[in-house]
Amino acid sequence: QENYSTTGSSIILYSCNRLRIVIRYCILRASSKNMALRMISDKVTSFLAQQYAKRVAYELNQVGLRYEDLILETQPAFEEALEYAPKDVIEARTRRLKRAIDLSYKRKSLLDYAPNAVCDPFKVDLVPIIEKINQRDQEYTLYNMHNK
Repeated sequence: QENYSTTGSSIILYSCNRLRIVIRYCILRASSKNMALRMISDKVTSFLAQQYAKRVAYELNQVGLRYEDLILETQPAFEEALEYAPKDVIEARTRRLKRAIDLSYKRKSLLDYAPNAVCDPFKVDLVPIIEKINQRDQEYTLYNMHNK
């Protein structure tokens, strides 16, 4: 699923996934009497999710990207969302991607050029459009199930 390299975020992702698997195994073995274990595991996974989100935000802020900029453009719903999106959203996304490529090539950080830059890596512009497209496609398949 994910490509693991030797970067710090990949190591964190790998360790979080392993811990999540172990916790899920413990939850499956626990009965309804063991609510304490379930509560502890929920707290641990939420803590790990917060730490992972902080690390992802740090890495995205280094190059000035948003999380939704990492979505593959080959997905049909994403391609359609790009068609429906306003031009300023598409232009801003293109500029962020070009800037990230340039910074990566130069092995620099965005903070080297703009130390006071405020980035919001989890701001979404295209995700609501993608959700509407996916919902529309699900409705279409449900309404046309009788044709099969």
